[in-house]
Amino acid sequence: MDHPRFSVIVPVYNRLDEVDELLQSLANQTVKNFEVIIVEDGSTAPCKAAVDKWAQHIDVQYFYKSNEGRSIARNYGLERARGDYFIFFDSDCVIPPTYFVTIAKSLDNNPLDCFGGPDAAHDSFSDMQKAINYAMTSFLTTGGIRGGKVSLEKFTPRTFNMGFSRAVYERVGGFREMFSEDIDMSTRIRQAGFSIGLLRESPVYHKRRLSFKLFARQVYVFGMSRITLHLLYPGSMKLVHLLPAAFVLGSIALIVLSICVKWWLILPLAAYLLAIFVTAWISSKSLKIALMAVPASILQLGGYGVGFLQAFFNKIVLRKGRDVNQEIEMRRGK
Repeated sequence: MDHPRFSVIVPVYNRLDEVDELLQSLANQTVKNFEVIIVEDGSTAPCKAAVDKWAQHIDVQYFYKSNEGRSIARNYGLERARGDYFIFFDSDCVIPPTYFVTIAKSLDNNPLDCFGGPDAAHDSFSDMQKAINYAMTSFLTTGGIRGGKVSLEKFTPRTFNMGFSRAVYERVGGFREMFSEDIDMSTRIRQAGFSIGLLRESPVYHKRRLSFKLFARQVYVFGMSRITLHLLYPGSMKLVHLLPAAFVLGSIALIVLSICVKWWLILPLAAYLLAIFVTAWISSKSLKIALMAVPASILQLGGYGVGFLQAFFNKIVLRKGRDVNQEIEMRRGK
């Protein structure tokens, strides 16, 4: 068996249909210089049938283990990977057919120790998925931190579309089981002195959550984990991370003032939401998606902001839950 340049590692938990579509997209790659490692993390509905279906088209290995979390599942795959680079996708991603030929060319021309790409919505995705994709990727809502052309923060690879070299793994180690473990991993890689870059021409199609309720819960956890990352890495908090909390507090203030003082004080918030609607309509060319993008954006900012504020109050103001010493111990790998 030829030595693969890339090892694709995907943790899976009850995602049979998603894995089938992901493997189909990998089977359609224009080059096959990679292996795929599917780590089933204790699923009650295993995806082995989908793996067997595509095994004749791609080099794919399937492992089933007890449920311990996605980071441990990724590390399980890392221990068994043969490639020079490790690539991480979420199971709900679809990979464009030229992905691997593009990143191979990019790395040949400009070698990087760690890299990542943006995520986008495929034409086949539902209107809900496209609206949530806008909320997660628009500069107006996230500041372009997920690989946008303009960004308020230094690019940080995330595991929906992330890769690093074997040398990185041998020095930095694997993922830690925590929320925002990919941001933690990217930070450790950067602190170890490795190069990190954005491969903007290598996006993946990310299917997102299928309901506003699931999406709100996801971004709420993201907001809480930002405080954990702040405790782990003092100085890592940037202005862009404060904006959702500012949106929550500012929106409450404007609504109260518009009711109690002057109605027109609500206009700044209305103008911002109108800007979201217009830019979503222009980018999607769909009135329905633009209308759905407004509540999706409110949930993205509001959910993240509430999670951030709650964690800030509990962990920093009241010093409850995991204290700073425990965060430092986690950072040191104890």
